Amino acid sequence: YRPFEYEAPNKEIVGFDIDLMKAIAKAQGFDVEFVNTTWSTIFPALNNGDRDIIMSGITITDKRKKAYVFSDPYYEVHQAVVVAKDSAIKKPEDLKGKKVGVQIGTTAIEALRKMNVDIDLRTYDEVGLVFEDMRNGRLDVVVCDDPVARYYASRKEGYKDLMKVAFLTEDVEYIGFVFSKDNAELAAQVNKGLKAIRENGKEKAIRNKWLGE
Repeated sequence: YRPFEYEAPNKEIVGFDIDLMKAIAKAQGFDVEFVNTTWSTIFPALNNGDRDIIMSGITITDKRKKAYVFSDPYYEVHQAVVVAKDSAIKKPEDLKGKKVGVQIGTTAIEALRKMNVDIDLRTYDEVGLVFEDMRNGRLDVVVCDDPVARYYASRKEGYKDLMKVAFLTEDVEYIGFVFSKDNAELAAQVNKGLKAIRENGKEKAIRNKWLGE
């Protein structure tokens, strides 16, 4: 889920979330191991006790809060509408009848429902597959978190010259790390680490590295 996390050519897992959690772990004195997990199995892996923490730009929602413990928010996002460079799409109404791709199980779907426009919605297991179909002309639109949208539209080779962000949704979302209900102690430890790296400037450096902020 670039730039939050992805597998580099050497199979190392890298990204904004990765560096952030490494810094938190160092600040709090615990070890952390990253396991590449598909989005469709990331919550079941936490439920089964196979993971202690899950992270992938995960939006904090009331529904998810009923089942899980979230860290303090560590990033604010909007949903972004990505289109071809020469597209005339500028507002929700322009999406009518368009082929729109999203990653399944994400808040992009809810954002599209709120737009109340008749679209041809297509869901994918991974956001990279959505953008690949967009690049190959099989989609008119991609909707996803704005940092991911900006990464593909302005930084990723093979994509950045073909796409643009048409507009952002007004609703603000907050993302956090996720823990099981019986692991609130670990969540508190991560929150302490997050606070520490905000105060010492490490978080700001990580944002600048991955998000240009």
